[in-house]
Amino acid sequence: MIKVNFKKLNEEAIAPTYGTEFAAGADLYACEGGEVTIEAGETKLIHTGLSLEIPEGYAGLIYARSGIATKRGLAPANKVGVIDSDYRGEIMVSLHNHSAQTQTIADRERVAQLVITPFLKVKYTEADELTDTVRGEGGFGSTGSK
Repeated sequence: MIKVNFKKLNEEAIAPTYGTEFAAGADLYACEGGEVTIEAGETKLIHTGLSLEIPEGYAGLIYARSGIATKRGLAPANKVGVIDSDYRGEIMVSLHNHSAQTQTIADRERVAQLVITPFLKVKYTEADELTDTVRGEGGFGSTGSK
């Protein structure tokens, strides 16, 4: 298990928590000091009141919580938020209301989940030719739609 330090930027902030022993994502909580209303089709930045110290070689990925995404239509606007290891600012969730109804986020409500994951740093090298594959240049739907 790796250690990720966090700092409370707001004394009311809640540390990320895992819902179960084997959960991959830790819940992130709204820290707004009150309710936040998100109109249908609108996006709002939701404060967590936390900053993180993600170790080098890792990234924090912010995903939707399945409950509020499927039941209320609320999910990160950028689909997956990426937190780099050198970022020390407040973690905020860009929450979009995909539903047709106005939605309200309660203060201290779970709004997203955070997964800390290793990543590969690569060197991009320009080449005149790329190796051939069976698929070749086949793009969207080229391997079948079923």
